[in-house]
Amino acid sequence: MHGGYSIEQARELSALSRLVSRQIGLVLDRHGRVAMVIVGDSSSILIPELPHARTGAGRLRGLRLLHTHLSSEGLSHEDLMDLLFLRLDSASVLTVDEWGMPAKFQSAHLLPPAGSLKGASYEVGPELPWDKVDTDFTEQAEALEEELGRVLGDGVAAGENADAERAVLVSVSLDPRGIQERNLGELAELARTAGIAVTGTMIQRVPAMHPRHILGKSKLAELEVLALQGQASLIIFDGELSPAQLASLSEVTERRVKDRTQLILDIFARHAGSKAGKLQVEMARLQYELPRLSGRNHSMDRLAGGIFGNKGRGETKLELDRRRLRERIARIKEELNILRRRRFHAREHRARQGLPVAALVGYTNAGKSTLLNALTRSNVLTEDKLFATLDPATRRLRFPREREIVLADTVGFIRNLPAELKEAFRATLEELESADLLIHVIDASHPEWQMQMEAVEKILSELELGLLPRLTVFNKWDKVPSDSKPCLAACHPDAVAVSALGGLGLDNLFSALEKAMFEDGTWRRRDSVKWQDFERDSEQKRRNSEEF
Repeated sequence: MHGGYSIEQARELSALSRLVSRQIGLVLDRHGRVAMVIVGDSSSILIPELPHARTGAGRLRGLRLLHTHLSSEGLSHEDLMDLLFLRLDSASVLTVDEWGMPAKFQSAHLLPPAGSLKGASYEVGPELPWDKVDTDFTEQAEALEEELGRVLGDGVAAGENADAERAVLVSVSLDPRGIQERNLGELAELARTAGIAVTGTMIQRVPAMHPRHILGKSKLAELEVLALQGQASLIIFDGELSPAQLASLSEVTERRVKDRTQLILDIFARHAGSKAGKLQVEMARLQYELPRLSGRNHSMDRLAGGIFGNKGRGETKLELDRRRLRERIARIKEELNILRRRRFHAREHRARQGLPVAALVGYTNAGKSTLLNALTRSNVLTEDKLFATLDPATRRLRFPREREIVLADTVGFIRNLPAELKEAFRATLEELESADLLIHVIDASHPEWQMQMEAVEKILSELELGLLPRLTVFNKWDKVPSDSKPCLAACHPDAVAVSALGGLGLDNLFSALEKAMFEDGTWRRRDSVKWQDFERDSEQKRRNSEEF
């Protein structure tokens, strides 16, 4: 055997290729059996969809490609991209002379990161006489897989789950590189919260966002190399991908692709504990998926007439799925409206008891739940992860002189909060509407605390809560560098500096909170009882939602 083929096979393949004036390709498994025959045109072949059975981290596909060239040209750039994107064991070319005889043979295979030279991800062999090739391609592929598996094991960081899914993070934006790096840092924290190991990042600044092709072919090839070297099965894009962009990416890579919104939805789904939380997450997910149903696969376009429950015999599978999603969203909205009414009555009951309400707001992982526990001696779940709290928690906080308030913990905010989540969590965020005071908790130790503060204020403004009285709290003060504290204190002289975990400054916060709630010795209740307005607004929102 020469290069995985016999002399007779090479001659027959070359003669046939010249006879039909087309390139002919053979997809061979590791036993040398032909799994697929591909016939192209005179200058190229198009590889159809290949089996997915062996794809995965640390593994090649178990298939290699051998095809003819009707010129003296060796492996082309397209051949090498097929090798890379399809994760083939190898890609080989057999050139055919004008008489239909085999002439030269050239092959290429992938390289593990440790064996790559100057960042190369594949090695292209020399052009050899077709009958002088003596390569065991199966042995070569198995050795490569063994090395890829070793790299995968060595790359697991201390304390990191070796079985965690691995991902490459990508930022394609008009923003300067510094902002993109900052955003990818936050995306990495989101990935960690979702149990995903980050193996690499890519930043691409563009003058304008393409509505369909978010990355060019060369940049996609670079991304594929990065994913291969880190053995990543997932690519996560910062920002939100359009349905067209998701579809175009699925055409060129076999790795799963997510955007920031999907990642946040995954985290919310993990952390939702109550019925309301689960309903809100499900509605957000369905609203995100609805415009992205088209283009997922061709089976969506099949007619679904005659299936029980269909509206008409001419309804397509895609139309059926869309209708079912809309119906499910409508049912969830109705259930959430019922929960909103219950919460409204609970808030009114507290108001009739003469209990003012202060609500903790802030960027995710700023320490709101930890502060609630410290002030009320509670045991609300706290974790050093983003969005550890989804369901609102309320506790009573007693002051001297028999004064008492309700302290509410709410879901954390994040920059560019997905619109689907704002809509879905409206039932939760309405806790803020009845608050007499918002306690804005800021992680003062975070290098981007000012950006986080501005993001929270922007969301509060969008929710029409920007005019509510505010008390600013700088949390994690013990972690702030000493030389930064004077500047922070000078910029925000009314802010209270605390360490919720260590207890620093809590007495000052108690005093500031009591003063803000009972400044003249008595609490004057806000006029928040607007049940008729609430009902009218809810009905209008329901009518509007039915129109989408």
